Amino acid sequence: MTQRKRPSSSQSGRLSAGLASQEDVEPFFTQPTTSQVQRGLEKVTGAQVDQKTAELVQFILVKDQKKIPIRRADLIKHVVKEYKNVYPEIMKRATHTFDQVFGLRLVEIDSKNHTYILINKLEAGEEVPPIRSPANPKTGLLFVILSVVFMKGGVVKEGLVWNTLRKLRVHQGEKHEEFGDVKKVVTEEFVRQKYLEYTRVPHTEPVEHEFRWGPRADVEVSKAKILQFMGQLFSQDPQSWTQQSREAQSSQCPQSSQQAGPSSQR
Repeated sequence: MTQRKRPSSSQSGRLSAGLASQEDVEPFFTQPTTSQVQRGLEKVTGAQVDQKTAELVQFILVKDQKKIPIRRADLIKHVVKEYKNVYPEIMKRATHTFDQVFGLRLVEIDSKNHTYILINKLEAGEEVPPIRSPANPKTGLLFVILSVVFMKGGVVKEGLVWNTLRKLRVHQGEKHEEFGDVKKVVTEEFVRQKYLEYTRVPHTEPVEHEFRWGPRADVEVSKAKILQFMGQLFSQDPQSWTQQSREAQSSQCPQSSQQAGPSSQR
């Protein structure tokens, strides 16, 4: 009986290296301390850090075009690479560039998984156009859904959302001239962009889902503006919705603590 040939030590080494290269090593990344960053900066030139900062800014801007949240894992893997020991300094400079050059704010929306988005400071808090606005119809669609969720206490069954959209002549089973596949936009695109959370309701048959605000919506969307929109839509004083009015007022404080910078990095 023939014996299977065992791989040589060199073959095993190459195999292990191949497997390691496929793994995301970022979960093992530890945020450098201030002293470690200082020692790291002594080993590189200012021009090198500026170049890496420019690459990081460009990478984030490209990602943001599709409204896809940016993971720290991707920043480390694709941009920062061997400069990990000065990562906080690179992020600090990138944040300053976004603020001073582009008028944007880099915000961490998930401190556990270190996920970031860009917010336009100049337009922060402005009212999102209603669904009939030709300027940005997808934003209007999203705004209506967020309004329904907000007015219903923060969580709403999927059926109610589609019933509301149906009154606006938007049907999940039909291809819309502006949105295309509406169900895909709502349950996949908006969810991927972290505007909405779409979760299955346990122990339901047939299967039901519900919507909540996503972390990007919590940062970008003004609940006070939503209340104003609902007041205009129903010709009603926004203050008459007592609970929602209190929640809108309590959320008025800017979430500056979420701004991406060395102090918020862990």
